[in-house]
Amino acid sequence: MKKTAPTNLTTLKQLFILLLFLFPLITAAQVAQWRGPNRNGIYPDQGLAESWPATGPECILTVDGLGAGWSSPVTDGKAIYVTGRKDTLDYLASVDYTGKINWQVPYGKSWTRSYPDSRCTPTLDDNRVYVISGFGKLTCFDATTGKEIWRVEVDKEFDSKYDSYGVAEAPLIVDDKVICSPIGTKSAVVAFDKNTGKLVWQSKSIPDKRGLASPIIFQYKTFRYILTQSSEDLLAVNPDNGDIVWTYKTYRKEMEKGFGGRTAPVTPTFKDDEIFLTKGYDYPSVMLKLAPDGKSVSEKWTNTTLDNHHGGVVLLDGYIYGSNWISNTQGNWVCLKWDTGEVMYEQPWINKGSIISADNKLFCYEEKSGTVALVQPNPKKFEVVSSFKVDKGNGMYWAHPMINDGKLFIRHGSALMVYNIKK
Repeated sequence: MKKTAPTNLTTLKQLFILLLFLFPLITAAQVAQWRGPNRNGIYPDQGLAESWPATGPECILTVDGLGAGWSSPVTDGKAIYVTGRKDTLDYLASVDYTGKINWQVPYGKSWTRSYPDSRCTPTLDDNRVYVISGFGKLTCFDATTGKEIWRVEVDKEFDSKYDSYGVAEAPLIVDDKVICSPIGTKSAVVAFDKNTGKLVWQSKSIPDKRGLASPIIFQYKTFRYILTQSSEDLLAVNPDNGDIVWTYKTYRKEMEKGFGGRTAPVTPTFKDDEIFLTKGYDYPSVMLKLAPDGKSVSEKWTNTTLDNHHGGVVLLDGYIYGSNWISNTQGNWVCLKWDTGEVMYEQPWINKGSIISADNKLFCYEEKSGTVALVQPNPKKFEVVSSFKVDKGNGMYWAHPMINDGKLFIRHGSALMVYNIKK
């Protein structure tokens, strides 16, 4: 017994340490948010249909009057939360599964310059909904009643600098904090108490403008960072105190192909100690590798084929799937090998668009005519199994799809459609 006790104690200590590192990931997975539980475009649903009828899956719900927007909906299974612009204001709505709007409240001024529709996907956590307006007002609402709990004028307080498209990020919940990236003259990244709105920490500032991508939590072994982007940099921020641990210059003049320096950073994708970045407009995508001490990154490979515009990418079984940018109205679908950046295929299909995954399937929503496709992940070809066209709503088909409880949620302008995609 004396010999085995230390071994058991060591095992318990190891288990405790493991749980400490896993706890943030477990809590993050309980949040309903931008591009799924882990912000990587992958949803946990299983038992989905292997194909759809020629007319598409059954549409079980249509809701209109939500206001114009390109944001995605989120849900806790009881209500659906979605943002939309009406006149000059961004609104947050709660919709039940009969299509009734439970409540709809304004949360700030909409962006007024290029493409001024709501672009913030709500973040739902513990019966609270967090949204940030086109000009950077962060608000927390009670998810049941729509009552405002607290608000902070983030971009005004931290003196944000904008590019052409204003604020597009979705607030990130990390432990007991909500994270925003004002990239202002007073701070680049800020954290507020998620319950009270009180400032917890603010990072130092950097000489840049706001980016368009939403932040994520990156974790590898003992390293845990908030990854967020300005218009030209990727920042790794310590979530405990706001220290900027390292930065990586995502924009360099010598790599630009002549689109006026414009870029559209996409939310990063990572696996283990590697981080994939892409930002459209012919700018090369890049695979970064974290240094052993966690204090810097280096380039592993670059690729000029998959320059994703704003539809996101997904990683499945060692391959990256997404669409590229040929022009603002044209793009092909691409598969890259994660380890090497090798192009497995570049294939046309109507147009570029957004992509998510569930149950080892791909769901693509092209932006030219609103065709939604069920695609078999295949590194050899873009293999469309079934497809249908969205026939409701208005404007651009830019909203990313969302999946929950065997249902596919498609946003088009002021309309939201829900389809049954279970077997």
